[in-house]
Amino acid sequence: MGVNSSSRQDASLLSDEDVNFDHFQILRNIGKGSFGKVCIVQKRDNGNLFAMKYVSRSACIGRGALGGVLKEVELLATLEHPFLVNLWFSFQDEEDLFMVCDLLAGGDLRYHLNHQVEFSEASVALLVCEIGSALDYLQKQRVVHRDIKPDNILLDEEGHAHLTDFNIATRLPPDGLACSMSGTKPYMAPEVFMCALEEIAGYSYPVDWWSLGVVAYEMRSGMRPFVVHSSTPLVDVKNVLNTQPHFPRTWSDNFIDLLGKLLNVHPGARISSQRELQQTKLLRGTNFERILAKQTNPLFKPSKDHLNCDPSLELEEMIIETKPLHKKKKRLAKQRSIHRDNQNASQDQLSALDSQLLKEFLVYNRFKEQKRKAMEKKETEWQQELDQAMASSEVDVVGRSESVPARLATISEAGQAENGSAPKPVDHQLDYIDRTPSPKPSI
Repeated sequence: MGVNSSSRQDASLLSDEDVNFDHFQILRNIGKGSFGKVCIVQKRDNGNLFAMKYVSRSACIGRGALGGVLKEVELLATLEHPFLVNLWFSFQDEEDLFMVCDLLAGGDLRYHLNHQVEFSEASVALLVCEIGSALDYLQKQRVVHRDIKPDNILLDEEGHAHLTDFNIATRLPPDGLACSMSGTKPYMAPEVFMCALEEIAGYSYPVDWWSLGVVAYEMRSGMRPFVVHSSTPLVDVKNVLNTQPHFPRTWSDNFIDLLGKLLNVHPGARISSQRELQQTKLLRGTNFERILAKQTNPLFKPSKDHLNCDPSLELEEMIIETKPLHKKKKRLAKQRSIHRDNQNASQDQLSALDSQLLKEFLVYNRFKEQKRKAMEKKETEWQQELDQAMASSEVDVVGRSESVPARLATISEAGQAENGSAPKPVDHQLDYIDRTPSPKPSI
């Protein structure tokens, strides 16, 4: 999985010490969101590289995004898949909330589309299989991502695709539906708009597969299948999405069949699982076990000569940013010194939302979680071995008790032989001793 792999073990991280900002060295910025940024960091004690996403606490509270950030971290802590960008650590300080994840050095798919990379049908098909595998896993976890788009699909250095950004993802109750209008308009499924127009009660997992179909079309053609913008009215969007997309004649029939089944306006008829992907003409002979193990090599490999991201992000961090990350240590040390001198006043200034943030933000360490699960597995195995040993012991005791009559018969025969009398024949059909009381004589 790029620079990092969710299967690796690191003994230095299994201690009881919580991971914090000081454990990482900041290398450079590689991404930017609405009020969050992403940088490459290196773990100081072992040299492992990660991607660190950090979100301003004040911006998070000011924009009412607190609930989304808290939910995203809690959700990511329960997920792990080869084609997801997996969470390794989460923590916070006085300024920011941090999520430390897999580093994918190949950049996001949007970056490569903007650089006019031409993806072949085989490249698109493999990405559909890889992201489809992740969506199939998410569905088993009852999770709807709701924002599948090129910006949220990252490539590792070999070109394998990984899904990221679970900020608006939600976990559905069993047999439940989502109903909020969430996502990015050009990639949102028809039923999301129908729900917003109150034409249906809600939507479910197939919305992510529609979005995957839009991404696949865009990868192959360089443009989206439907002309939809953020400002397009909902009614117009619904009408546009109900039109048949144009498929170029140069595309193969099997490829068009795959996209047509992903872009089916009816959720029930749309491809919505890995099993249904395998049944398409294009992917019928695909070995998904090899894909899951990343044994199928992508035709497109991102450049290793440079970082696949906008180089201006680092200059912006160094020059424009009012609270640059590389100066955080000195800045916080000064603030903490002031707070110690005026501790009561600083406690009084702590807002209710800030206090909530301190309490509810999940501090997470995947290495510790792996250690805990491994210990639980061992304890379960030990208990099973103990139960089996106890069961074997009980069987052995029963076996010895059943052999008593035979041993008594053997002793009796030996005694009679010594007295010179003929031994009585032994009834070998007697397998038990009947202890039923004799019936009382009737009067």
